[in-house]
Amino acid sequence: MDGRTMCMAIILAVAFASLQGCYCAGPQSVLQVQEQSLASLELRPSLSEKCEAVYPLLKDRNPVVSSPPLEVHPLVVSGPSSNRVDLVFFSDGYLPAERDKFLEDAARLAGDISANQTFATVRPLLNFWAAFSPSKESGIGVGGQPKDTRFGLYRDGTELRAVYYDKPEVAKAACSSLGEQCDYPILLVLHLRNDPYYGGLGGDYTVITSSLANGPLVLRHELGHSIIQVGEEYDGGFAYFGVNAYHDLSKPVPWEHWLSASHENEEGHRSAPRVERSVMPMQQYPWTLLNSSSPWSVTFTSSGTYARHLVRFSLSGLPEASDLRVELDGKDLGWAPRKDIGLDRWHYDIHSDESLKPGEHEVKFTLLNAKRTGVAQLCSIEVLEFGKEEEFISTPGNYGVYPTFSEKNETSYRPTNEDCLMRIVTSPNFCKVCIEGLWLSLLKRVSLIDDVKEGCEQGISSDGSAVWVKTIDVQLVPLAQFREARVSHESYTIKWWKDRKLLEEFADKTRVEIPASDAPGIYSIGVTLTTDEVRVDKDKLLSAGVKYHVTSTCSSE
Repeated sequence: MDGRTMCMAIILAVAFASLQGCYCAGPQSVLQVQEQSLASLELRPSLSEKCEAVYPLLKDRNPVVSSPPLEVHPLVVSGPSSNRVDLVFFSDGYLPAERDKFLEDAARLAGDISANQTFATVRPLLNFWAAFSPSKESGIGVGGQPKDTRFGLYRDGTELRAVYYDKPEVAKAACSSLGEQCDYPILLVLHLRNDPYYGGLGGDYTVITSSLANGPLVLRHELGHSIIQVGEEYDGGFAYFGVNAYHDLSKPVPWEHWLSASHENEEGHRSAPRVERSVMPMQQYPWTLLNSSSPWSVTFTSSGTYARHLVRFSLSGLPEASDLRVELDGKDLGWAPRKDIGLDRWHYDIHSDESLKPGEHEVKFTLLNAKRTGVAQLCSIEVLEFGKEEEFISTPGNYGVYPTFSEKNETSYRPTNEDCLMRIVTSPNFCKVCIEGLWLSLLKRVSLIDDVKEGCEQGISSDGSAVWVKTIDVQLVPLAQFREARVSHESYTIKWWKDRKLLEEFADKTRVEIPASDAPGIYSIGVTLTTDEVRVDKDKLLSAGVKYHVTSTCSSE
């Protein structure tokens, strides 16, 4: 997202938590089990262990208002809510007759973010649900006035920017009524409404719209804030923190293990990373309605020392190329809207491999179609300048140290040029650094072990006689070789011990079969996930363990 208020609430919450030293406890490396079944065992940290500064909804599971009636539907379910991160879409501004429309919108959004590359690999750690509750009025409030809807969603003005909620206590009650099925530790209560345009908000509740063009994009970006606990990567923001932010060049690069080969010398040794050469001479959020009587323009000064430049802006209410002319120093930049964008907001980049001359320059927006007056809006505008390719690697896939410029034009650094949706909201991808952060954040809340079950079966011994066999099955989160569609870069390593002795014959097996008479004892199970998407796991979150006590032989012996 690009508006200062769009992500302000979630960023402030996460930033406050980091300043206060809050943390989220990860799964225990070994869980002590005294019973024969893990059915009652909590395999992830309890909600009370979560950081209340980041997850304020956990402070009160007894809300002062009653939950509205909820009709809950599964969308994408990968496992038990007790060991998954649960995302729930709540309806707002949908009439009783629009129930099917809400379910269609929710299913589309859940499918979009869980089936593509953004959340596809971590999908087995997530559940998605839709909770329908009808509103008395359809749509969204504008001008700061909510409609009579379940959660009172509204826009402060008419700009396609932040969407606010008027009834947080009702949303809290709705989520609380679902218990484990509404997983507030990652702040993923999602309100949909029938305004099909760009907008959203982070914070206690992630708010998105049902925009076909922007809904999934905004959702991915806001979930990046909520789950990974990172700040922005785009220019002109105010909060840059988390795994994708670097501030002190005298210290090691946080994503050093992802740096591209371009940072290695001829002997293959890592050299000190170079800061890619760029500058931001101008950046504004005008949020201004355009009119045909007078163009909107802004001037800036260039040093003239950079080989390339980029004009980046976002617009809404302009569906045709004939509606608007965008100029730099009197030259038409040839702007054209995204196909089928309609009146919705979209972001545009116009690159040039030419250097700007030293001195003052002007960017001008001229509304050509007077019929768009009152609708056409300039949302944001910035100019960036870059060195030559050997000074600034713009090739996708390069990982280095790229400057990001805040609203005060202060510099922090990000991992890639524009490979991440935390910088470019129109991108469907996280960078590798954020994907790694996504895995680690989710695995703080999910154990790789879902359950352990014990049983007895009758088998045949080597001499042909009947024999009772004790079985112990470990049920794992369906990753690696247990995915529906296996991926080549993942694998589980499984080890079994009985009374501290390694059972080598059961390596990488999910089932142990022991003659019933020899079965009693303490079994330990160790599981480790290996994936190319995580290179550094300091807290051993990709490992899980459990001890299981078998106290009896099979009863029919």
